[in-house]
Amino acid sequence: MSVNSNEILITKQLAVGYSSKKRTNVIANSINLTLQKGKLITLVGANGIGKSTLLRTLTGIQKPLSGNVFLEDKNIQSLDDLTLAKNLSLVLTEKLPPSNLTVFELVALGRQPYTNWLGKLSENDLKIINEVIAITQIEELLEKKHFEVSDGQLQKVMIARALAQDTSIIILDEPTTHLDLLHKVSVFKLLKKLSQETNKCILFSTHDIDLAIQLSDEMIVMTQEKVYQDQPCNLISNGVFETLFKDEKISFDGTKGKFVISN
Repeated sequence: MSVNSNEILITKQLAVGYSSKKRTNVIANSINLTLQKGKLITLVGANGIGKSTLLRTLTGIQKPLSGNVFLEDKNIQSLDDLTLAKNLSLVLTEKLPPSNLTVFELVALGRQPYTNWLGKLSENDLKIINEVIAITQIEELLEKKHFEVSDGQLQKVMIARALAQDTSIIILDEPTTHLDLLHKVSVFKLLKKLSQETNKCILFSTHDIDLAIQLSDEMIVMTQEKVYQDQPCNLISNGVFETLFKDEKISFDGTKGKFVISN
């Protein structure tokens, strides 16, 4: 399928949406994306445009209406759950179910696809867990229960768990929601650092478009007409952001590389 060993996930003429017996609701179609190792890629678009639907389709949770998603050269719909878990890590925005898990135990859950039926951690599992704890700098949280840490800290813990899964690609659905600006920037910078240092592909959806423009290697922009993928500078010069919001009071200033609000 792919001729480039850096390519992790590819879509071919993908259409996403929902179908029932009565009708098919196409949210976006003709989507051709190529996600590569070592890249931080953000997915942006107006509320309700279908970002979560696209992510669910890219991760195999939801079937495409048409077209295909290829993960490591294999059609994602053909992969069983265990194979998928060894190739793709997913961080969702849902709250964790009630439990008394410590932060260390939560991170260790990332090794589940590799442990035996007893769930016993090997020396290699512990080595990987300790490496991701160090790279995400959450050492001081390890003994705390997961409900005792702040939202910003928990987001780093969830990223550490995804890293412990040791996959080529990590996909996150709005990891900076509910965080203040300081913690948003912290999570953005952590993800940028991880993509560079681990050579993993990291894709995440976000509402923080100005931050995404500053820190992303590439962006996927969903508009009503089309889904674009390119470097932020090219998306700016091609006027893509100017079509994002249908509101005359919100405009994109290409010289400043950010949105401005007029009275």
